[in-house]
Amino acid sequence: MSEVPVRVAVRVRPLVGQEKVHQVPQCVEFVANKPQLILGKDRGFTFDYVFQPDASQVEVYESCIEPLVKSCLEGYNATVFAYGQTGSGKTYTIGGLDTGGLMDDQYGIIPRAVKQIFQAFESKQKIVFEVHVSYIEIYLEELRDLLDLDTSSKDIHIREDDKGNTGAMEQPVQSLDEVMSCLDTGSAARHTGATNMNEQSSRSHAIFTMYIDYMDYKYSKFHFVDLAGSERVDRTGNVGDRFKESVQINTGLLALGNVISALADARKKILHVPYRESKVTRLLKDSLGGNARTTMITCLSPAAADFAENLNTLKFATRARNIRNKPVINRDPQNTKLAEMQNQIMVKCFKLVHGFCVT
Repeated sequence: MSEVPVRVAVRVRPLVGQEKVHQVPQCVEFVANKPQLILGKDRGFTFDYVFQPDASQVEVYESCIEPLVKSCLEGYNATVFAYGQTGSGKTYTIGGLDTGGLMDDQYGIIPRAVKQIFQAFESKQKIVFEVHVSYIEIYLEELRDLLDLDTSSKDIHIREDDKGNTGAMEQPVQSLDEVMSCLDTGSAARHTGATNMNEQSSRSHAIFTMYIDYMDYKYSKFHFVDLAGSERVDRTGNVGDRFKESVQINTGLLALGNVISALADARKKILHVPYRESKVTRLLKDSLGGNARTTMITCLSPAAADFAENLNTLKFATRARNIRNKPVINRDPQNTKLAEMQNQIMVKCFKLVHGFCVT
């Protein structure tokens, strides 16, 4: 079983709103023609991809997501997740917005990946397949099914089966439009709220998943993960319910950091990986150190006031690059064996009918 690294991209958003008006100083510089950046005066970092503020949604997608889609169509599990501080552009990049009001060039990763998958099916008409989608958010460390809001959080549990499914409702879909309808409906139901750092801050982690079953007994899943942004309460000004949300968000991200550190530091030869510390790490167990091809998109703000948050984010992303996954093509062993036996029977019948010697 071959190992592949988790690939890491860094995307720096442009200055926005009052940052532009006041021409705030910036803390990020880029190295020409290399996937490198410099934070502050002399802190250099190298990643698999580095996208400057003028990078388009198409550029980000074609560079680091198209290969994941192709592998998913071959029967591999795939995951892309966006990480960074609140207001750094994660939801915009991953594409978990209301797509109805967007221009084509503004579409993020999810709409583009879904389109590519269905186009691949249309171009190969002999492929028989079934697609289902699920959409889960983790709010205050409780699971919530965004496609079935009538289901109580107490009735949703992480019960992974052999395929890695979780027990949330899996909506059958047959077209790009049906998938986008599920995405828009679920996104509208997510917990969001205003803070001093972001007018529409995601207050939950969200995982949108496509499950693909092929009639040749292969199957795959594609996780699209929009993590809530890391927050410092002294900057967000959160109080009351917003403060409780911040605590749970940061607790989940800390657990994720602990998992990444355990997987990345091979020198310690850590035998225990603390996946069970939070629900988000349990749900991403296959994606980090398991059976999946994974890309992490790290989002940064260029403003000098965000230097400390950017430094922590880049250290987090650097550790993630050291993780090795072990992806394999997913096949149903019983049905695969049955298909082999049926094929052998057909070959023998053919030989008998045409007078060949059967051995």
